[in-house]
Amino acid sequence: MLYDLNIAWSPTTSASELERTLKFAKNLGYDVVALNQTITGNIPTQPHPISNPIPQLTHPHPSFPAVPPSSSSPLPTVLRRVTLTVTDPSTTNYRLVDFARSYDLLALRPTNDKAFSWACLSTTEPPAIISLDLTQFLGFHIHHRTAMAAVHRGTRFEICYSQAFLSGNTVDAQRARSNFIGNVLGLLRATKGRGIIVSSEAKSALGLRGPADVVNLLAVWGLGPEKGTEALGTGPRAVVVNEGVKRRGFRGVVDIVQTAPGGKVRSEEEEGGAEGDAKLSKKQRKLQQKQQQGQKQKQQQQGQKQGGQQGQGQKRKNGESGGGQQKKQAK
Repeated sequence: MLYDLNIAWSPTTSASELERTLKFAKNLGYDVVALNQTITGNIPTQPHPISNPIPQLTHPHPSFPAVPPSSSSPLPTVLRRVTLTVTDPSTTNYRLVDFARSYDLLALRPTNDKAFSWACLSTTEPPAIISLDLTQFLGFHIHHRTAMAAVHRGTRFEICYSQAFLSGNTVDAQRARSNFIGNVLGLLRATKGRGIIVSSEAKSALGLRGPADVVNLLAVWGLGPEKGTEALGTGPRAVVVNEGVKRRGFRGVVDIVQTAPGGKVRSEEEEGGAEGDAKLSKKQRKLQQKQQQGQKQKQQQQGQKQGGQQGQGQKRKNGESGGGQQKKQAK
């Protein structure tokens, strides 16, 4: 399965344009996409519930607590994501839990060195995605230890390839493209290609590209074909599954698994009998191992005894033959 976890959405996006973009993504081979709402500016500090304005167009992903989607749908599976632009971490940290409850995916976009270090190391809950605006001059260096610490926490770094397709030959567009390539190279150098996912951040169907084109483009920027394929498949899949377990499981650790169709739910007596059989089988194995060890020891002792008896017999024969020769010489 192929994933595109960043298709731009805003309240002004028309339903027809959104449907056209999603259908085109399905035709290109993307099975799961995420509509992304970017929130900039100050986050409200009042403790009130956060509403999610993104429409639920299809059934959620099977990792989330809902009915699995049907394969005959003309649209891919649609998730709802929010990206918070972070400048001052002190005003954002305690609201991350509220945003995580309202949306399927939570991403952070730090704008300075302090916010980047906080997003990688100091958040109460590690964000699913760190998505940098690679067209801008970052103003800080992405350190290897900081980036890998975020990867070990379960966070993934996102590269949005549509940022490099800015139209026009103006100075600003050229500067944005050069910043994008330089920032991508710096991110790949810091992470060594690990913990990378690739999305489009397309605002329309024209911003989407086929998976093969994206992999070739990433190879030009320094990410190998194997890791490029993982960045479109297994990497974002891990993000979706982990976020689904956090929302579906108990405290994000224990998951509730239903029985397979046609399977039987065992009663307590059957489970007790199975546990007893397992204990008996363990005891039998231990007894068999002890018996085998005892037999090996007996065989070794018997071999040693036989070897000693043969050695004594040979010594007696040698003594008798030597005594006979001495008698003959004396005569």
